[in-house]
Amino acid sequence: MSLSFKSRIAFHYMMATAIIMATVFGIIFFIMKGAVWRSLDSDLYHEAKKHMTEIEIIGDSIHFVNKAVWEEREHREVQVNPVFIQLIDNQGNLMDKSPNLKENHLPFKTSGFEGYFNTTINNRTIRQIQLPIYENGKIMGYILAAMSSESASSVILKLKSVLIVSYFIVLIGLYFVSRFLAGRSIIPIQEMTNTITRITRNNLKERVRLPQNQDEIYALSSNFNALIERIEKAIEREKQFTSDASHELRTPLATLRGTLEVLIRKPRTQQEYEEKIRYSLKEIDRMTALLEQLLLLARLETSPNKRNNTLGSLPTIIEESISHFKNQITEKNLKINLEFNQADKALVPCFYSGIIFDNILSNSIKYSDNDGVINISTKLIGNRIACTIKDEGIGIKQEDLTHIYNSFYRSDALNHKHIHGNGLGLSITKKCVDAIQAELRIISTYGQGTHVTVIF
Repeated sequence: MSLSFKSRIAFHYMMATAIIMATVFGIIFFIMKGAVWRSLDSDLYHEAKKHMTEIEIIGDSIHFVNKAVWEEREHREVQVNPVFIQLIDNQGNLMDKSPNLKENHLPFKTSGFEGYFNTTINNRTIRQIQLPIYENGKIMGYILAAMSSESASSVILKLKSVLIVSYFIVLIGLYFVSRFLAGRSIIPIQEMTNTITRITRNNLKERVRLPQNQDEIYALSSNFNALIERIEKAIEREKQFTSDASHELRTPLATLRGTLEVLIRKPRTQQEYEEKIRYSLKEIDRMTALLEQLLLLARLETSPNKRNNTLGSLPTIIEESISHFKNQITEKNLKINLEFNQADKALVPCFYSGIIFDNILSNSIKYSDNDGVINISTKLIGNRIACTIKDEGIGIKQEDLTHIYNSFYRSDALNHKHIHGNGLGLSITKKCVDAIQAELRIISTYGQGTHVTVIF
């Protein structure tokens, strides 16, 4: 059977309450039942003790004294709930009985029994007590006292009926009340469901209205809104990335196409062909580098930790990165100052650290002036090691520092058209730093230079 959420809440609440009510009602019933029987038994015991003082024992015979007075009193009085008395010897033989028994007699339990029990007389239910009669410490017989138990049974039966009917009425009412309250409680969830239904890839502006009470549903709604916010930003970044990547790839392709179209318009000299081919190869290299960076960026975004994290010496990794740019350093006549304080034994992930320093050094070299200086130093910060690369280049404008990790973003790109780049370097660097739980800090002053610190 498939029930709605609010019906399930109401049903489970009703079942839990049903168990509690059944326990409580059961306790009430047995307490009241015991009280009714104890009241009747108390009356029986009192009657039996009272009439025990009205008997005499002559030899083996047990009889009532003043029985004639007793019979006369019964004729004068109308007894609503008469008491039946009977005397029995040890063998169960009838010795005497009250006049109201007439030809009937009370049943006798076995010799030695003492207590209360239910039985019938003339097809009417009675409650009976059986007590021994002692003389000189010896049991001479038994006195049997009985009263009608129909009133007591009727009270118990009515109580049972009232409790059963009340039980089901309360449960049915409780179910509908619980269902109503559950429906009120899940209104925020229904609103969330409606909002989710309206949300599509092209409509991520919808948000769930937060409930007034800051409870679990409030936390769920708040977290859902935060999730939609992250998805919206991720899709916006994806759209921007796709647009920028398309633009960056379109530029070298258009250049290649234009160059080749010029070549086939008319015959050229060998020198012109070689010049245009070298220029085309340069554009192909540029496009290849861009594609490699795009693939690397995509891999870092999808599985940043699924890489070989072999550890290597920090100074060695830095020196290898410097060797990758040996030609550029020589061409601009740059001076590289190295200061590896307490870093000889520092081990860092080789793969990610190599990418990090390649990108940082590439930027420092590209944006440094000819005959400039690049300082690379390390120092301990607690139990962590920091590597700082300082250049005296162009620097980054203060308002651009918040965007430098965005893909394809280049600070003041129009004023630096002579510096080749695609704005992916720092984006890749940031993802590599995050992948190894390192920290990246960039301080820059426009026109004075940039300080980049990586803390491992």
